[in-house]
Amino acid sequence: MYLESTTNHYIFHYKPGSPAEHDIEIIKQCQENCYSRITKTLNVHFPQSIHYWLCESPEDVGRLYGDDEPCNGAAREPDTVYAVYNEHIKCIGAHEDAHLISYTIAVPESVFLREGLAMFFDSEWWGEPNEVWVRKFIENNTLPSIRKLFSDEYFYEYDCAVTYPVAGEFTGYLINTFGIEKYLDLYRYKGLDWHKAFFEAFEMTIDEAVSEFILKLS
Repeated sequence: MYLESTTNHYIFHYKPGSPAEHDIEIIKQCQENCYSRITKTLNVHFPQSIHYWLCESPEDVGRLYGDDEPCNGAAREPDTVYAVYNEHIKCIGAHEDAHLISYTIAVPESVFLREGLAMFFDSEWWGEPNEVWVRKFIENNTLPSIRKLFSDEYFYEYDCAVTYPVAGEFTGYLINTFGIEKYLDLYRYKGLDWHKAFFEAFEMTIDEAVSEFILKLS
């Protein structure tokens, strides 16, 4: 049995006596703040309430999502998020909401773009800012080729502890440098010729942008 609690933009589902029930007012405020930031930044209207299922374990997320794969958080279009919330894992924040809301604009073929925008709104990975992670990769000479990361095959060769903060920080560089509308021109692109789409959006190649990105962080 799940209890329900609603806000202007969410319907939260959680078990009685759970950590989520104890913290539900904090959770509600957190997600409403995230919703406001995402919709204002992207300048979009999300047409329905988001159903947010607060689960007690990764196994519960997999079961409710339907693939039985343990996971801390997952979004299912058009309006549902499954997320672990217990004493040790509190998977709330902007990430899954950013997926759902941004998908009203487009669903890019590149996972690097999809996760990059979600991680831009998250701004951190495991409690450390995306920027800190990427600086470490640059200093240790372990930064993967961002140009190649646009390819899903290459993206999945790396651990998400590398790809997610890199994607988020590079997305932040693009948005802060060129503006959200130019970035969304790239996000809306339908196809796989990312080099062409990138140049059309920003009037520079991916490699030129990466060089500037690394120089700013260095």
